[in-house]
Amino acid sequence: MRRVSTDMPNADMQYYLRRQEEGLNNIQSKIAGQTRIRELRDDPLAASHAVRYESYLARLERFEKNTLYARDHYQVTHDYLYETTDVLQRIRDLSVQGANGIYTPEDMKLMASEVNELIKEMVALSNSTGPDGKQVFAGDKAFTEPFRAVEGTVPGGGESMIVRVEYRGAGASRKTEVTDGVYSELDIGGGEAFWAEKMQVLSTVDATDYRATADGAFFVDGVEIPVNTGDTLHAIVAKINDSPAPVKAYVDPETRGLALEGTNAHLIRMEDRQDSSVLRDLGIIRQNSETNAPNWSNSARVSGGSVFDMAIRLRDALYRGDQEFVGSQGIGGIDLALNNVTSRLAVISSRSERADMTWKRLNQEIPDVTAQLNRETGLDLATAAMELAQMDFAHKASLQVAAKILPTTLLDFLR
Repeated sequence: MRRVSTDMPNADMQYYLRRQEEGLNNIQSKIAGQTRIRELRDDPLAASHAVRYESYLARLERFEKNTLYARDHYQVTHDYLYETTDVLQRIRDLSVQGANGIYTPEDMKLMASEVNELIKEMVALSNSTGPDGKQVFAGDKAFTEPFRAVEGTVPGGGESMIVRVEYRGAGASRKTEVTDGVYSELDIGGGEAFWAEKMQVLSTVDATDYRATADGAFFVDGVEIPVNTGDTLHAIVAKINDSPAPVKAYVDPETRGLALEGTNAHLIRMEDRQDSSVLRDLGIIRQNSETNAPNWSNSARVSGGSVFDMAIRLRDALYRGDQEFVGSQGIGGIDLALNNVTSRLAVISSRSERADMTWKRLNQEIPDVTAQLNRETGLDLATAAMELAQMDFAHKASLQVAAKILPTTLLDFLR
């Protein structure tokens, strides 16, 4: 049996007052956090739904940021490529002038001097750095200057000039996730954007009796081609042609070696996997070569020039006063360069358009998911304010009653 004492009413009153204060604190915390769920026990089912919505919303917000970055990157790439087309168009205008036969050799040298300056401008454009500090056309080697200009002397030229431009970048392998499991390519490598002719690589090694001695693989433009023990040259050719790599392979009828031709104008990049030596054995790339193109074997026959090669050939022909070359191969080479840069410009524009559509879709989906999350966890402020006022009134009334029932003067304890 519970003993009745003078301390019992005081303890009970304090207990119930603490419960009221806890309820007040709970409703105040919900109002401050704009949520009706502070703990899982408040609404277990709604809490489980809210966790999934919050996770999905976080992914959507990450995709939105990726899409915005891609849009900005595409715009920067588009601007540099567009400037490149302007430079090439000016070079073409000069080549048409130099081919019409009314200018003296001195006039053609002046044209060549302007072309030389335009070549320097194209090198500067190809080595452009974006606002994020990364090289625009270096592929996944974002902090490596993609093109290196080699200077030398040119017959007819009065100063040291660019005689060759080498590509030191990598393929365009950077991607960004714009939807669950869906990626968009960010870059166009310099070996694609600043090329003019379809490349051909012909091995001079007779591979009639070639057999792969072990399982391995090699890469063509970043695409892995598996090789099995016992594969012949014809089997390797078939695997290359069945792959998505933008090259066509065949057996050269003259040398009986492996031959490759690009399906579009770009720098073909090839390398052996670390545990394989197929391309080296076939005479395509050098022994102990670096993975960066060009790494062709010294015995291989390679053709297909870059935008810079076309402009340099035209400049040298203008210095020589060779109107026939300028009017035929010179203009033709610049046209090839313009066609490729224009096509790459169209690719970037298409990617940018897709990024815009993705961004718009995400900006419609994010409010929808936010609304679903708010339906599960959102707090009705009007109801909460009314509940807070009721609890506050009841608490104050309880304090007033307690003060009258339980006087706390010293004389009450001395009676």
